[in-house]
Amino acid sequence: MFGTESSLSMFLNTLTPKFYVALTGTSSLISGLILIFEWWYFRKYGTSFIEQVSVSHLRPLLGGVDSSSPSNSNASNGEADSSRQSVSECKVWRNPLNLFRGAEYNRYTWVTGREPLTYYDMNLSAQDHQTFFTCDSDHLRPADAIMQKAWRERNPQARISAAHEALELEDCATAYILLAEEEATTIMEAERLFKQALKAGEGCYRRSQQLQHHGTQYEAQHRRDTNVLVYIKRRLAMCSRKLGRTREAVKMMRDLMKEFPLLSMFNIHENLLESLLELQNYADVQAVLAKYDDISLPKSATICYTAALLKARAVSDKFSPEAASRRGLSTAEMNAVEAIHRAVEFNPHVPKYLLEMKSLILPPEHILKRGDSEAIAYAFFHLQHWKRVEGALNLLHCTWEGTFRMIPYPLEKGHLFYPYPICTETADRELLPMFHEVSVYPKKELPFFILFTAGLCSFTAMLALLTHQFPELMGVFAKAFLSTLFAPLNFIMEKVESILPSSLWHQLTRI
Repeated sequence: MFGTESSLSMFLNTLTPKFYVALTGTSSLISGLILIFEWWYFRKYGTSFIEQVSVSHLRPLLGGVDSSSPSNSNASNGEADSSRQSVSECKVWRNPLNLFRGAEYNRYTWVTGREPLTYYDMNLSAQDHQTFFTCDSDHLRPADAIMQKAWRERNPQARISAAHEALELEDCATAYILLAEEEATTIMEAERLFKQALKAGEGCYRRSQQLQHHGTQYEAQHRRDTNVLVYIKRRLAMCSRKLGRTREAVKMMRDLMKEFPLLSMFNIHENLLESLLELQNYADVQAVLAKYDDISLPKSATICYTAALLKARAVSDKFSPEAASRRGLSTAEMNAVEAIHRAVEFNPHVPKYLLEMKSLILPPEHILKRGDSEAIAYAFFHLQHWKRVEGALNLLHCTWEGTFRMIPYPLEKGHLFYPYPICTETADRELLPMFHEVSVYPKKELPFFILFTAGLCSFTAMLALLTHQFPELMGVFAKAFLSTLFAPLNFIMEKVESILPSSLWHQLTRI
């Protein structure tokens, strides 16, 4: 025992200060690399890599999961139910106000060199186009057969070439749609192509309308032709709105909603709301909200925040936080604040864009309701309407953060809506470009292992610096620390030696 202790003491005495510098420097480097990787993984995936590996791989090996117990089977069923709920909550929707690829998105790319659309977003659009613009009988018409392949093509130039090839055979409405969306470099050029598409689409619609009851094949053709016609008319209305003919756009949207009242999947009322706000026709905006802001209908940021804007408009020009704190809120002011709280609870990301606390980017072609993508799409088109109402942004600035005091645990329980979905961050990262910093709600606390590795890296770096600057002094400290560390072990060994006979201890050391 004394020989071991003396050899350990001799070994510690032979260590030079350079050894301690190398040891602490290497420890600091390794912990720094772990810290960088953990931080990158947390920013990208929203969780700690070490914690995820521990829960996913080490816990089952240590016996943390018992598949035979009924309680765990119930838990697994609950997890399955929650995952199914998460998938349904994270359904993405077509952006009702999506821009034109050729005339708007591509122009942004030419100017900045950045891609505003993600592959995931464009892939969803390709699936939408195949759903809306194709049917099983397309092979009977050569132009439609070409377009069926064109919508599946990933290369934009190949899609455009296929559209031109289809137009050489006949006037094909979907070919004009593709060229208007992707080849046209101005809104006026896109409008011209959509008018040609309208002429071809109306002819196909009238023919399929007469034959729709002759069988399932003709019914599918009529459904496809109806989707094509509605899409063309809606995009023509959007062209009119972008070109400043707002009253004409409103009339086209109203006529479209009367002609096809059941096609609510296009959310044309949101286009109508934006155009009416541009005209400052607030009475008609209220009438549209009365129809669509119903408890039985799905909500959106456009519905909730437009309702809040109308309530705020009634009081915002005279609102003063100092006066309100002295005399209290009036009934109209209380209604406006409650409407803002309702809107913020539905989508808490919007106020930062409306108050210009966060920079805007071009909205994606698809949005996630209650997510950052929906907030961008709403603020991109509606920020001007909030600025036009005097004092509306001031009222929003003074009241929006009070919403979070009403729902301290938004992932567990909501106030006016269902609990906030936990999957929005992941889905928004897929929909929004890499150069945009995704807004996250509620804010996630830094995982323990990031804090631990940050502390370890800082501590070992400080030790390395001190050892390099004061080698002799740090050597004394290191020896004193190791001696103190081994003191309890030495004390125990001495007690054991005093209790056990020397012959027995000699036999044990030989073993």
